[in-house]
Amino acid sequence: MTDKATHPADTPLYPIREVSRITGVNSVTLRAWERRYGLICPQRTPKGHRLYAREDIDRVERILQWLSRGVPVSQVKELLDQPETAATPEPAAGDWPSQRRRLITAVEALDTAQLESLFNQSLALYPVTTCLTELWQPVIHELEEAWGDQLGALLQRRVLESFLRTRIGTRLYHANQAANGPVILLNPLPDDPGPLWLLLAALASSQAGYRVRLLDTPLPFGELPLAVERFGAAALLLVSGRAERADLVRRLLPRLAEQLDVPLGLCGPMARIRESDLRDSDVALLGDDLPLALARLQPLLR
Repeated sequence: MTDKATHPADTPLYPIREVSRITGVNSVTLRAWERRYGLICPQRTPKGHRLYAREDIDRVERILQWLSRGVPVSQVKELLDQPETAATPEPAAGDWPSQRRRLITAVEALDTAQLESLFNQSLALYPVTTCLTELWQPVIHELEEAWGDQLGALLQRRVLESFLRTRIGTRLYHANQAANGPVILLNPLPDDPGPLWLLLAALASSQAGYRVRLLDTPLPFGELPLAVERFGAAALLLVSGRAERADLVRRLLPRLAEQLDVPLGLCGPMARIRESDLRDSDVALLGDDLPLALARLQPLLR
């Protein structure tokens, strides 16, 4: 692909918002790939608006394939520009381990400026699903394993929760204004020590095109059917990073699923931990990989 894109006059061209819808890559990331790395070269209208051909969209999808294999965005261009007949090389290990280490170090140091930088940089250069899978989910897993009862662990957790609540809340507000998908109601379960997994699930839901209604403190089970009705929700998604108590899992959750007229989904580590207890119930076990959980939810919606 040359530095200046040229296409026949009758080639269909797509604006950036349509390319974002087709590929799932937001417009900020598409512009960063163009400006910083030269990965894509769309045409421009006389007023400077970007227009993408079908081969540009195919190239974006190839970029996503390389990123999913762990290749840093800075190394993707040389792989894309190889001749099609060349053997596909094994990708480098990628820079996700170092990004995860920097993020954990920032949390441990309560360095919100570094948190801000890492959050903005990751979401500007990579799709949300990639950031969740490669960066945020592994970091939350590692932090929760390390925290335990150690001194300062609660402070680290609360600082990270406050940071993500503000940043993800802002993204949800703007995304909800533009989204026209079904409404998803998200609520934590009572034993979850904080909304880390809930916030990540909300981000994944928004990226999947849903309008997100987020309650970040547990609502009593008796009020959840009313909340679903009042919000016009197409599904209720419950989230927890803990196993939760046995009577809630084996008795209350199946009963709640029977009371609802919409799917009741469960995601986060609890969905994996309690899989055997809920396998024969009406509760949809969506797993602890949040982008995959949202993909599993979609076929259940009416």
